[in-house]
Amino acid sequence: MRPRFLGAVGVISKTLEGGRALFVEALGLGLKQSAGTNFLASDRLDGSRYFGVWPLSEAARVCFGRTRWPANRPVPQAFLEFEVGSPARVRDAALELEARGLRLLHPPRTDPWGQTVTRFQTTDGLVIGISFVPWMHETRPKRGSAKFGRRTRSLTVKSARRSRTAGRRRSALRRGRRRGGTRPLR
Repeated sequence: MRPRFLGAVGVISKTLEGGRALFVEALGLGLKQSAGTNFLASDRLDGSRYFGVWPLSEAARVCFGRTRWPANRPVPQAFLEFEVGSPARVRDAALELEARGLRLLHPPRTDPWGQTVTRFQTTDGLVIGISFVPWMHETRPKRGSAKFGRRTRSLTVKSARRSRTAGRRRSALRRGRRRGGTRPLR
């Protein structure tokens, strides 16, 4: 197993209201509630693909199919999810983790929002997921692209001009070859 990147980091709060009060109201994070869940998250915070607040009851429902965290397990305070390259890699990782003696909270599965994930819990309570979320593997704008501000916009415009010029040169070269000769490039 070779995780590609840290996909998610977040806290597990005892209640949704407590998590919202601290992270949305007090800290001002732009977390939004996911449809059909009590999960608050944002994919607009640098450092990971998303940051989330997961109520304990929701974590228990997702991991165990009930709203109460099992009394025989440490109550988690946070979660990390490591992204691998495909749903098949999630399944391979689950087999590898079990072979190393780790007990999974649940087997690999694909959730309604498209995430394929398996999770386990450390002895100190941290919930760790190995997952594949399709949208996280799409190309993201890099710092320095037009999306990140005016200063870089001019650099992007210059790059676009260079690209157009190079494209014209390639087109002229192709036209010259089609006519049976080469054309001088200007």
